[in-house]
Amino acid sequence: MSVPVPAAAGMAIVPDPDGPTTPAADAAGPGSVRVRDGARVVVVVWVVLSRLAMAVIPEMVAVARRHRWEWLRRVVGRALGGRRVPGRHDWRPARHLPTRWPASVSMGHAGASGPGVSTGFEQGLWWSALASVAADGLIDAFIALGPTFVKLGQLMASAPGVFPAPLATAAERCLDAVPPFPAEQARRTIEEDLGRPARALFRSFEDVPLASASIGQVHACVLADGRQAVVKVQRPGIVDRMLSDLRIAGWLARQAERFQAARRLNPTGLVADMHQVTVGELDFVLEARHQRAFRANIEAFGDNAWVTAPEVYPELCGPRVICMERLWGVPVDEFAVLRERGLDGEMLMRRGLKVGLEAVCIHGPFQADTHAGNIWVLDDGRTAFLDFGITGELPGPWRAMVRDLFRTFMIDGNWARMVRNYKDLGVLGEDIGSDEEIGMLLKAATEPVLDAEAVAIDLAELFGTQLALARQMGASVPRELMLVAKQLFYFERYMKELAPGYALARDLFLIKNIWPAEAAARAAELGVVFPE
Repeated sequence: MSVPVPAAAGMAIVPDPDGPTTPAADAAGPGSVRVRDGARVVVVVWVVLSRLAMAVIPEMVAVARRHRWEWLRRVVGRALGGRRVPGRHDWRPARHLPTRWPASVSMGHAGASGPGVSTGFEQGLWWSALASVAADGLIDAFIALGPTFVKLGQLMASAPGVFPAPLATAAERCLDAVPPFPAEQARRTIEEDLGRPARALFRSFEDVPLASASIGQVHACVLADGRQAVVKVQRPGIVDRMLSDLRIAGWLARQAERFQAARRLNPTGLVADMHQVTVGELDFVLEARHQRAFRANIEAFGDNAWVTAPEVYPELCGPRVICMERLWGVPVDEFAVLRERGLDGEMLMRRGLKVGLEAVCIHGPFQADTHAGNIWVLDDGRTAFLDFGITGELPGPWRAMVRDLFRTFMIDGNWARMVRNYKDLGVLGEDIGSDEEIGMLLKAATEPVLDAEAVAIDLAELFGTQLALARQMGASVPRELMLVAKQLFYFERYMKELAPGYALARDLFLIKNIWPAEAAARAAELGVVFPE
């Protein structure tokens, strides 16, 4: 199998006429369905429609039976744009229908934990229950269709502020919905990539995987010299399957955008983003390189001893195989376990955020998928970054802007400089006002949030406002900046549980290596002592 090369955003992708499809050789890209995809298109459409019907129709029938078809009459009236629909007693335009149902209406749905579990009907939101079961049906379809569509669901689950709440909630089932593939296939892939069977490479190899995901799965092993390790093995045939499915998903997204409700979710943008992410994740050579670089960068300043990433063993890596050090710990969202261990939650957050910001602002590549499964608290108290299949790197001018942003937050409060940065990047127009005037407005709007404790901060709202401003001004916001924001959203959740009194935007410890002289001077002025 040829080693896939990740495609940069917007680059042209060319076909490989002599071999199987690879991420670097997908000429069509998402949305351009090929002839050989035809049968799969039929399967995908059928599964999606049938699972939606299986979820929605029983709900509609159940409600109709309970309420003598009144609810169905109103739904039809609404769908007809306010036309009068015959009922038992009168004719009413749908636009005058009440938006709430009596609290007595209650029913279960397929995604709930048992019969009679209340949905939005019980809370009086008559439309939310239908949206909930439709979302469950769609996610049922994603799980049935396999790894590519499960990955799509995982993206939805990781961005609850972007997608409707029922869809984001239902998509959480995709986070652990991929079954493992047989160990014999994993062993075969290892032998094909490394040239020797697993029994010759490892002292022992566990057939039952430790974890399974859409791209691959992880097996525990012991190296010939006795070191404990794990092997990440790519799912067989996943390259061709995922690229075919992404082309189909792109085509379906274009069809969906014919409807206004779907356009608001930007499905083509979602699939395009997933295509770029997936291309990178399928390149295990690149992932191993990023992991080794990130681990080395942690140690660059000699003061991040409490943070690590697994050591990669390059002699046991291949195009579809990564072998690395085995670590023991728990995901960072195991809050009860961490409290039982008596760990300092605020220090865990500060150390992890410091390493993450240094990667973004100084080193370049950063871990861009910091959900709890990829951030562990180890048994020895260290924090570990895992899985570098998704990484980001800000362009130089945007990296400088982020550095200046934290300099403004923590050191000098020079908002006029930030306005100048925004103008230079095209976020703000030159004619909007002077740097000083707009800087005062930004200061008035932002500083109250910066002084708030973690439990009171809504980073999603803060960054959402900033990104919306950029789009309104016609600026092109790099995908990598949104990836930075996404990681802060993850850490926001952890902070609210582990360090509710922490004020992230005022912590000079985070920038002691980004702005060393300035941070040290400001810390001395305030009498702040940096931890180890």
